[in-house]
Amino acid sequence: MTDDILVKIEHVSFGYREGLVLDDINFEIKKGEFLGIIGPNGSGKTTLLKILLGLLKPSIGKVSLFGQEIQSFKDWEKIGYVPQRVGGEAGRFPITVEELVSMSTGSKQIIKESLSEVDMQDYSKKLIKELSGGQCQRVFIARALATKPELLVLDEPTVGIDTESQIKFYELLKKLNKDKKLTLVLVSHDIDVVAHEVSAVACINRNLVYHGQPKNVLQPNFMENLYGKHMKFVVHGH
Repeated sequence: MTDDILVKIEHVSFGYREGLVLDDINFEIKKGEFLGIIGPNGSGKTTLLKILLGLLKPSIGKVSLFGQEIQSFKDWEKIGYVPQRVGGEAGRFPITVEELVSMSTGSKQIIKESLSEVDMQDYSKKLIKELSGGQCQRVFIARALATKPELLVLDEPTVGIDTESQIKFYELLKKLNKDKKLTLVLVSHDIDVVAHEVSAVACINRNLVYHGQPKNVLQPNFMENLYGKHMKFVVHGH
């Protein structure tokens, strides 16, 4: 594996009792890429992320991270993860922004730097439950950034966030990708985001339907093949 390939997925399949969820998935994630993963509900996107994070073991196939097979990979601090709907769970506990980020590091300087990178430095003493959905997601990104990762994985990060906050959120991700050279992997149902924000796209529907430039995804016949002919798609210009 060359140095510019951070993740390599080779012939990966995975199944639950109900049947096969992923079938012979093959693609690579390159250093500096902003990859969007899309697909219908139940298509295997989140399962694939769990395999990349070592939370699930593929039934068949191989995953390599930073040049090492995942079974022997130890440098997990290189990978940051922001799961779905994180704010709701954290809001149940009386924890401050600073305390949440400190779960990833004991360094007050790194906590300060991480919050500054997501423009949340003025909220360090605020309780998580006092934040908006968009602010909360920024704090969880700060927690992930505190380990100084080279790869950041986000699973449906804008669910439940208003449109204005979503726009600012993706501006932040693009800034991290461009200025910090942070490699991003984002699962989203938002086709506009995939079309206008990411540098590459992987379309999953049990199989890998497509992997390449996002502009090719927006053709009507392609979307029909991915989601079914009963779906109607309207793409909005930015």
